[in-house]
Amino acid sequence: MPMIRTNRSISLLIAALSCAFFMTSASADATDDIEAKLAEAIPQLDITGVTESEVPGFYEVSSSNGGNLLVSEDVQYLLTGDVLKVTPNGIANLSEEKRLGERSRTLDEFGMDGIITYPAKGEEQASVAVFTDIDCPYCRKFHNEVPELNDMGITVHYYGFPRSGPDTPSFAKYVSVWCADDQQAAMDAAKQGRSVASQNCENPVDAQYRLGQQVGVTGTPAIVTETGRIIPGYRPARQIAEALGVL
Repeated sequence: MPMIRTNRSISLLIAALSCAFFMTSASADATDDIEAKLAEAIPQLDITGVTESEVPGFYEVSSSNGGNLLVSEDVQYLLTGDVLKVTPNGIANLSEEKRLGERSRTLDEFGMDGIITYPAKGEEQASVAVFTDIDCPYCRKFHNEVPELNDMGITVHYYGFPRSGPDTPSFAKYVSVWCADDQQAAMDAAKQGRSVASQNCENPVDAQYRLGQQVGVTGTPAIVTETGRIIPGYRPARQIAEALGVL
């Protein structure tokens, strides 16, 4: 009798594993099918992944140029915008929660090469990635707060995001700053409205601009915390420090 129970247990385990494998395979087949159909319907959409959504009957589609979308399993309905969920603790923004992790991973994968950094004074308490435009008035106002942020132990990493895009005067100004022998001095001068010697060299400004679009930057300055949260627009140094938990 004990042997019979053991064999039965093994049989049940094998059945369960087979069922789990089938469901995983079916799920993978479904996402592949959805991606193929969506790519055919919207060829300009650069799809980076398809996963099951918490919303029954819908899948979440990640893309590098269209944000996150919800698509029905039959690919007949496409929903844009954030997915909100009613919980006992209030409204949870499921879309933003997912974007936080994606932003952090994207910035980490991009790396630190080509970033103009203003390091913290003393022990670093936190760091922020700031997408900036040389000609943006509020970016210039934010730059005046950088010394105070550094004094509070906050490192500022600047990424180029000339809002007018490539082949424009603002874009050329950021390239000139990046190509300068002393990048910080050139950045300080440009942020004060002073002219910077025009220069051109191999540079990462276009890559940083596209990175900003990928992580959801729509205006400048865009301050991205280490958790992936975007703090849009100008904020005084103390407000930023409080948001980072430094104060």
